[in-house]
Amino acid sequence: MALLRRCRLLVLVAGLPVPAFAQQPAPEGPVAQVEVKGGAARYDPRRDDTAARFVLGREEIARYGDTSVFDLFKRIPGVTVTVGSGRKAQVRMRGLGEGYTQILLNGERTPAGFTLDSLAPESIERIEVLRAAMAEFPTESVAGTINIVLRKKARARERELKPGYLLSREFRGPTFSARLADRGERSAWSFAASGNHDALARRSTASERNTRPDGVVDMRRETLLREAGRMNRLNLEPRFSWTLENGDTLAWETLVNGGGFRNHGHALVTTTAGTAPPVPDLHTFGEFDDRMLKSDLRWTRALASGAKLETGIGAEGARRKSFVRRIGADSLGRLATDGGVLADTREKGASSTGKYARSFDGGHVLALGWDIGVNASEDLRAERDAIRALPPGQPPEEDFAARVARAAVYAQDEWTLTPRWSVYLGARWEGVRTRVSGNTFAPTRVRSSVLSPIFQTLWKLPGKQGEQEGQGSQLRLALSRTYKAPDLYSLVPRRSAWENNSATEADYQGNPDLEPELAWGVDAAWEHYWAEGAMVSVSTALRRIDNYTSNQVFFDGLRWIFTPVNADRAVMRSLELETRFPLRALVRDAPAIDLRAGVARNWSRVESVPGPHNRMEQQTPLSANLGIDYKRGALSAGASLAHRRGGVVRVAANRGFYSEARTDLETYAVWKFTPALQLRAVLSNLLGEDNAFGPSYTDPGGATETRAWRYPESVKLRTTLEMTF
Repeated sequence: MALLRRCRLLVLVAGLPVPAFAQQPAPEGPVAQVEVKGGAARYDPRRDDTAARFVLGREEIARYGDTSVFDLFKRIPGVTVTVGSGRKAQVRMRGLGEGYTQILLNGERTPAGFTLDSLAPESIERIEVLRAAMAEFPTESVAGTINIVLRKKARARERELKPGYLLSREFRGPTFSARLADRGERSAWSFAASGNHDALARRSTASERNTRPDGVVDMRRETLLREAGRMNRLNLEPRFSWTLENGDTLAWETLVNGGGFRNHGHALVTTTAGTAPPVPDLHTFGEFDDRMLKSDLRWTRALASGAKLETGIGAEGARRKSFVRRIGADSLGRLATDGGVLADTREKGASSTGKYARSFDGGHVLALGWDIGVNASEDLRAERDAIRALPPGQPPEEDFAARVARAAVYAQDEWTLTPRWSVYLGARWEGVRTRVSGNTFAPTRVRSSVLSPIFQTLWKLPGKQGEQEGQGSQLRLALSRTYKAPDLYSLVPRRSAWENNSATEADYQGNPDLEPELAWGVDAAWEHYWAEGAMVSVSTALRRIDNYTSNQVFFDGLRWIFTPVNADRAVMRSLELETRFPLRALVRDAPAIDLRAGVARNWSRVESVPGPHNRMEQQTPLSANLGIDYKRGALSAGASLAHRRGGVVRVAANRGFYSEARTDLETYAVWKFTPALQLRAVLSNLLGEDNAFGPSYTDPGGATETRAWRYPESVKLRTTLEMTF
């Protein structure tokens, strides 16, 4: 009923009506080689591609004037965004993140040091959501793939400037984005820049309690965390392309971003039962800086046979440096810690990619390709404290070096057997070699390889009398093998310590014995297109995952440790429903209103964990999206609602996790003064929803320790003045 009331509120808020979906330009960047089916009907990758995909185009990306990529993802059907410990946001498909959902940039793995919050929505041309694997992309995609394609195509003399301002109780500050582009007879260039400066002021809370087997609470603590800080970020994206005399094309593109964050936090713990923590009054002063550079050169040649050859080389580098100064007192007011931690990471890498594609008689489109890369990183961690000694065995300075080499080859064939039936066959082999060494552990070498066969098919059902081209029903089926490889952080056996260590706030330590998770999957869907821009779909998926990675908590005699381990097997299922249509598809003389809705239900079961609620860790069980857009004259407006259900997950026999449900309601309005000037205003989180979650741990004696965090979020107002010259 609560969700129903919010849906009604959505319609009321959207009494400002939003523009109908505009026709999207032809896709740019890496896409599957397809044969366009149909004549008069406009090409729609969602409807016409054999490999199933959902595409969010440039106009829809710009509609809400987002300053964060995570806000975009909240409105994509079947995709959710969650915030975990340390306020790290995760993007999830089928309710799963952390390596199960693959994020690509221009069809390739994201560069070293890249984070989604460093990417400005203004620089994105489109977002492709692939629910089943494709051979031309890495198959590290058990839940699915999100491919972010950056803006590349330059129009003649393009000049854009968009200054803005973000205002909320926690964050406030200016934003900007600019784009310059031009093209000549044989060359084109573009330059995009974006950035923001935010001031931060917020109060977060946490609670901790321990309950004995007889129900008596023998420990209860409340934490108040006050934070004040500032952050800056700048993104630069130059791009040049040339068409040579022989028709070959060269393109050079670079992505540069950097950011800095300064923060003062004061955590005050009040103990109302039991003993106080070692440092109940802690001040931290943090300095966090990051820099990232990625540059690629691509060459494309059209061969006399009608084939196309695309090759590229790339280089990347990144540095992340942080220093956290801490000073804290014990429950008697005595100085308990006075020190700091310096962390410095340097990364570099190089890559080579290539693709050969050719069409053959009989409706075949064959593609062969490779993807090779090597990355190296060096990491230093130094800790000093004038009051307390470091844990036994931990030196003041820790360092490690890592080298990761990847190689992949693939082949795929999209075969159009008849105008109504097409088949996609592909296979991809990927191998990874990782070598890690450091001064606190023995050198580690890890090798793994995966062969991923892929099958997808699309069957367009015979049409009914009166249906136009592009309308009708169709069925999809996909079979694939995917995997999830352990990341470097999970393999290195180095600890990340918490100040007040406990079973629910344990030190993290990597596990060099981790093996990749392997999954077999099947996807099926029914889709019906019943008018221009109108569709409804029902899809389902099943994954069987071997070597499932869970997280184990144990006490090593001195401190609590949290480490990943391979369990046995997990099974995941999902069911998704989606529809979108213009109101005029139902009522001929209706206003220009577009409606969209989607709901996704996810289930999973870990065989080694007793039930109930023995789902995969932190899986979102249900998500739903609603949206309405309208345009009339100079005014465009609309609203969207995104809901995700929380609940209890039994992660292990002695460990659980709880998250609260959250519903995001936002609305926007755009007033176009002239064709070159418009003002956009967006209100988000209108329901004032917080992020709240917490783990629990039950010891062998039956006592249970629980912890809960709550990070408040208020209503946000974003205003942007959009100008073209």
